[in-house]
Amino acid sequence: MAEQQRIHPVDVEAPSQAAPLVPPELSRSDKGDPAVAGQYPHHRRTIPVAHSRPPKRRRSCCCKCLCWTILTIIILIVLVAATLGILYLIFDPKLPKYSVDRLRVSTFSVDNNLTAHAGFDVTVTAENPNKKIGIYYEGGSHLSVWYSGFSLCEGEFPEFYQGHRNTTVLTVVLTGEAQLGSTEMTALQQQQQTGMVPLNFKGDVPVRVKLGSLKLWKVTSRVRCSLVVDSLTANNQIQIRSSSCKFRLKL
Repeated sequence: MAEQQRIHPVDVEAPSQAAPLVPPELSRSDKGDPAVAGQYPHHRRTIPVAHSRPPKRRRSCCCKCLCWTILTIIILIVLVAATLGILYLIFDPKLPKYSVDRLRVSTFSVDNNLTAHAGFDVTVTAENPNKKIGIYYEGGSHLSVWYSGFSLCEGEFPEFYQGHRNTTVLTVVLTGEAQLGSTEMTALQQQQQTGMVPLNFKGDVPVRVKLGSLKLWKVTSRVRCSLVVDSLTANNQIQIRSSSCKFRLKL
């Protein structure tokens, strides 16, 4: 009987050797591989470590506070501007007008020491052109007449209330004396001969503005007038040849 032939099963599709998960050049120790050790004598594997940063709460709070502060300031500015704009449209404010109309010299003399004694009666016109705004002229005012940098005489503006669209004419008495120099005295004599004597009128008057029934804070009304008169002879009709006045408010 013939020898029975034995057939052994063969796995035709044998699985190939699985590829290593770590490359061989990295799986070897640097010390065990002479090539790597010789090429990178100080080579060490470094594993990065992530560090968590602390929360920026403090800086965030400061930024928020700054933003809110700036926003609040902007809102206040807008509200104030809007209020002023509405008041301007309602009351239509206009600056008052002032002028020096007449000047009477009651006293003017110069003694041997070149001291000038002067007394002027100044007629001032104050005009309030506003329809809804009144003006309170209060105490503590100061008026003066100057010649060539010397204050000849001084006085005060009377206290009164000027209503809407009102024109008030006032006569203010100013008295005083000034120590002149020889140069100023010579120039004054020449100017009186030509009939062109320059003078400066200055007025600082505290006022309060009344808007409807609301009385506002006190401000100073500053008036500066440049005058040219024909003479400073006492008890004589003085002619004002030119007059120019400027007005502004001092807060």
